[in-house]
Amino acid sequence: MVTRRALLAAAVAPLMRTSRFGAARYDLVVKGGRVVDPVQRLDRAADVAIVGGRIAAIQPAIAAADAGDVLDARGKLVVPGLIDLHVHVGAPELTPGALLRDGVTSMVDGGSAGADNIDALVRVAEAAPNRVRIFLNVARTGVTTPGELLDIDAADVDAARQAIERHRAWIAGVKVRLSESVAGEHDLEALRRARQVAGPMPVMLHVGQTRSPLPKILELLNPGDIVTHPYSPPPHSILTGDGRVLPEISAARRRGVRFDVGNGRTAHITWEIVEKATRDGFWPDTISSDITGPGRTFRVFDLPTVVSKFVMLGMSLNDAIACVTSHAAASVSAFKDLGTLRTGAVADVAVLEMREGQFEFVDNIDGKRTGRQKLVTTAVIVNGKRVP
Repeated sequence: MVTRRALLAAAVAPLMRTSRFGAARYDLVVKGGRVVDPVQRLDRAADVAIVGGRIAAIQPAIAAADAGDVLDARGKLVVPGLIDLHVHVGAPELTPGALLRDGVTSMVDGGSAGADNIDALVRVAEAAPNRVRIFLNVARTGVTTPGELLDIDAADVDAARQAIERHRAWIAGVKVRLSESVAGEHDLEALRRARQVAGPMPVMLHVGQTRSPLPKILELLNPGDIVTHPYSPPPHSILTGDGRVLPEISAARRRGVRFDVGNGRTAHITWEIVEKATRDGFWPDTISSDITGPGRTFRVFDLPTVVSKFVMLGMSLNDAIACVTSHAAASVSAFKDLGTLRTGAVADVAVLEMREGQFEFVDNIDGKRTGRQKLVTTAVIVNGKRVP
């Protein structure tokens, strides 16, 4: 039986540079780092070799003479390129390229655009130096203030389906915001329409301060659907009155519903909810930033900072890295082969420094916690090429 690993290795083998004239064997070698790849259960000092835009080898002490270029990663973490499942890059103040410098080699725009304005967002995705996919907002207008679903007619199933048909290569799912300020009394109907549009694709639903209780909402979800902002404060949080995780939340996870952080800036995460939920064993499946232009300087900052919050709260580093690599990749079909440094995989790599000191982290109500470690991106490789 031919294994997936063997097939990937066979794909890389023809690309190996073995010139008898002594040409470099590899295009790039990332040397001396602590390589962390949850897919391979790998956490050790090693060098990562890249050729032809693919991972060619992970070995100790690859000779510098075998590399066309060497990236010194001593004292750093070398991890798969980060995947942010919830960003907003539809506005000029935040570009995919800016997030690439944070180590985010793949991302999903979480509902910035609907059927009426999807074409402009697709142009952003097409021009991006990293991978951008889109969760189409079920509301024709995308995100608006006041809320886009206060008039439920904005959730136009036919218009959304036509938008998906035009842009199948870019649309990876459907987004629906359910907070009362967005959907009013229409939260359940809006979700029904989103599921109708999505078909086999995932629905990402924004929860927090909904009119309907979460158990009613969860009944409408399919395996693979994504609940973002699960650590939102009441009303209708994920906790019971005595601070335990609702049994319906655990049941939804068992049947394949995923829970994504979606840090954001407003009413999406508080330390109190996170600490009670994680004390009850409820950690996220994926960690995302929900970053916008204003979020660069307020409460969010970047994806490595959001990951650092969960390390501070007690999540193991390996589990936290999985939340922004392999777990995130598994949530979007277009990313299914990403999120790993396995031989033959696309050479997306983030080099991170784990800084030691005293670092202040804030939640969405400016509650403060102090951590002793913070992840900072120092180098990024996408498709085998260094990002300047």
